[in-house]
Amino acid sequence: MRVTQSGTGSGLDLNLLAALDVLLEESSVSRAAARLHLSEPAMSRTLGRIRKALGDPVLVRAGRTMVPTPHALAVQGEVRAVVERARALFLTGGQVDLSTLARTFTVLTNDAFTAVHGATLLTRVRSEAPGVRLRFLGESHVDVPALREGVADLELGVIDTRSPEVRVEHFSDERMLAVVRRGHPLLRGRVTARRFAAAEHLIASRRGRLQGPVDAALAEQGLSRRVVGSVGTFPASLFVLRESDLVGLLTTQVVPLVAALGLETFEIPLDLPELTFGMAWHPRHDADPAHAWLRTCIRELLPTGGRAEAVSPVRDDPAGRR
Repeated sequence: MRVTQSGTGSGLDLNLLAALDVLLEESSVSRAAARLHLSEPAMSRTLGRIRKALGDPVLVRAGRTMVPTPHALAVQGEVRAVVERARALFLTGGQVDLSTLARTFTVLTNDAFTAVHGATLLTRVRSEAPGVRLRFLGESHVDVPALREGVADLELGVIDTRSPEVRVEHFSDERMLAVVRRGHPLLRGRVTARRFAAAEHLIASRRGRLQGPVDAALAEQGLSRRVVGSVGTFPASLFVLRESDLVGLLTTQVVPLVAALGLETFEIPLDLPELTFGMAWHPRHDADPAHAWLRTCIRELLPTGGRAEAVSPVRDDPAGRR
């Protein structure tokens, strides 16, 4: 498919967008060539045409690797969105041949989901669609409209997007548990709010917060706790807890990791709100059968409690993780 650039009269091959999408994803001419079934010289010529069309180097050498330029990073989300919309436009009958599907899906989620469910999901995807790759992205310390901008294809977790058009499907309501090493002093006797507050605590917070709704719940009882530090993810916190007398928090979804690491959980003696765990995607993927297949894989992997709906109000995170 070709269009004419306004004011130039020159032909612009829209296939360059697909090539640009792959080049930015791979940051490698050789890997992009393999993905697109081209020779490396042909891929290099395509990169040259892209550079001329954009007026930007796109990829530049950094040691033995190549890295995207600032301009390339700025347009990457828009390029991905255009390519995906074009792919959906030319799909016929909502059918997809999984055996020949060649595609990379980016899933934005916390490391706890990847640690607990990643192997099972990758095994199923590899079995049904061997040409599909999953790229798990961890949650950032800053909020970006990843679904709207095409940075991610799916988001899994406590969905707090402000984009009103995003589809959200509810899976389960997660509650918080306390977690400590085996033999921890708190495990001897009944854990009261006062005993819980008197211990030293570790927070898992992607934003590096040192307090959260747990502190508000303690304050209602005239209590406060000492948080000695925070780490970015739940799995990281578990390794710290295993080697210390600190008290951490986790969701019920992460419990399978606890026994494997020799940790123990107990109920938190506070009234804390539940966390709504779900899946979110941009509506441009609604008619994409490949995307729908991936959603089904995840839906069947997790307990589902609802249907796609408008985004619900943001809930506080009792762990202070958000």
